[in-house]
Amino acid sequence: MTGKILIRPFVLAAIGAAVLAAAPASAQSLGPSFVEKFDRLDTSFWYVSDGWNNGPHQNCTWSKGQVKVEGGLLTLGLERQQVGDRAYVCGEIQTRQRYGYGTYEIRMKAGTGTGLNSAFFSYIGPTDKQPHDEIDFEVLGKNTGEVQLNQYISAKGGNEKLVPVAGGADKGFNDYAFIWERNRLRYFVNGRLVHEVTDPAKIPSHPQKIFASLWGSDTLKDWMGTFAYSGPVTMQVERIAFTALGEGCRFQGSVLCAQD
Repeated sequence: MTGKILIRPFVLAAIGAAVLAAAPASAQSLGPSFVEKFDRLDTSFWYVSDGWNNGPHQNCTWSKGQVKVEGGLLTLGLERQQVGDRAYVCGEIQTRQRYGYGTYEIRMKAGTGTGLNSAFFSYIGPTDKQPHDEIDFEVLGKNTGEVQLNQYISAKGGNEKLVPVAGGADKGFNDYAFIWERNRLRYFVNGRLVHEVTDPAKIPSHPQKIFASLWGSDTLKDWMGTFAYSGPVTMQVERIAFTALGEGCRFQGSVLCAQD
């Protein structure tokens, strides 16, 4: 068990009406396959989290100023800036639509620093009038030589697994993917299958939004390490993609190219 298990209930209380107000009616239908290469930031597709935090465990406020797209890269930042009762600001994007079974992929370079979390995940919950389901890749700055996998089903987690990332998740770009099916969930790192879940009780079933975020914590020391700020930090993303179940390889480097 890690501190992560306590996070999402705080999220729901903290962001509540803000996210509901931001979500368009189209979020109620499932989104189609896409490949986002970040030539620009399409805010009709991506919702930029801004002006709140996920609860007392998070030491930064989400800020649109920490979300930048330039030269085909999405950069999510964390830096010292007082906003309300938080001493730092940090960046997050999320899709406006929900997505179902299929392949979820990101090519990213994690942030460096203990007490940080560079995350790619899918999530839905009571904020959207749904049970809390979630599928995670999280690089904890205390040890960027590995990535943590996890999933939540109706708010029940405890499915953590740590997987090595050769060369370090913060030293270069790495590919992370999961293929989500009704009775099987597979996780991949740099094209290699690293974990498979076949117990239906441990596989989410509700369509979810797709998130990428960088944030820090002063309190989740056992899980994320002791936060130690030494200057601005960034997480960079080259690509995020979703391919609906039954569709094949859509771009060079996709984990699906090896599955065809």
